[in-house]
This record gives sequence, structure tokens and C-alpha cells, in this order.
Amino acid sequence: MEEPNVYPKRLTMSVQRQHEELSEAERERLRALARVAAAHSYAPYSRFHVGAALLLEDGTIVTGCNVENCSYRLTSCAEQGAIARAVAEFGPKIRLRAVAVANLNDAASMPCGACRQTLTEFGDDRTLVLYPGEDGTLEETTLGELLPHAFRLNYLEPR
Repeated sequence: MEEPNVYPKRLTMSVQRQHEELSEAERERLRALARVAAAHSYAPYSRFHVGAALLLEDGTIVTGCNVENCSYRLTSCAEQGAIARAVAEFGPKIRLRAVAVANLNDAASMPCGACRQTLTEFGDDRTLVLYPGEDGTLEETTLGELLPHAFRLNYLEPR
């Protein structure tokens, strides 16, 4: 007998939209914009310069970079900065189509756990995530693969 899953996999309503593949040129543009954003980061402590580029469903691209603080807990990640900027500029109804992460340290760098949850707030399981892998390889995955049992707003709705 199969054990019941405590956290059933639920997809947001936006999964119903037709997901369009990104061309190789679009992927490279997102990665390039993330690298440009990384060059603007403030990372005097770790010297780990990270940038992120978000592709919104309407085609708009918004970037962000990490901003460190001597109190490490107050550091903000590039993905968090990009989300905050997108919401500030376009409102809370933004939806993500893709996210690119880059760093200037030639290191593997995918979104951290907190960023995965924040990205999930505005994306769905099929949102594309582009990131540098080990040995400089260009990797890609989806939010659903990065955070398979994300906490979602619909879990808070009364039954």
C-alpha cells in the first residue's frame, strides 16, 4: 500500500497557459543580462558577484544583483532584488516565464532555497531556470525540479 503524500504536488493556475519554449538567442540574452547585473553587485565580503535576469510573461526583462551587508543575514540575493524591482515597477501580478542567474566567479550558482521559494511565488513549476553549472557548463532546469514541494498561497486557503 502506497503511503499518502503529506504535501501533494499542486500547480498554480498559470500552469494552464501555453508554455512557449525560449530560443537559444533568448536564453543567451537572459544569461548576458544576468552577467551585466552581476557586474553591478555589491559583494565586498564574499566577493561572490551574482546577477539575475527575470523574463516576465509579457516579455519584459528585469534584472537584479546581490547586495551584501557586514551583517551577513541582511544580505540580499540577486533573485530577491530582481523580484522586488519587478514588483515595484509592474505590480504584484507579475508572472515569471524564465530566470537566469550568473556570477563573475566562474562558479556553479543556482538559486538558494529562499530564492527558490520567492521565485515560486511569481512563477510555476514549469518556469525555466538558467544557471552556471560546474566546470562552466550552462545548465537549465525548472522551478518545479528545484523546489518540488513548494509552499504555495493556495495552501493557506480555507477548505
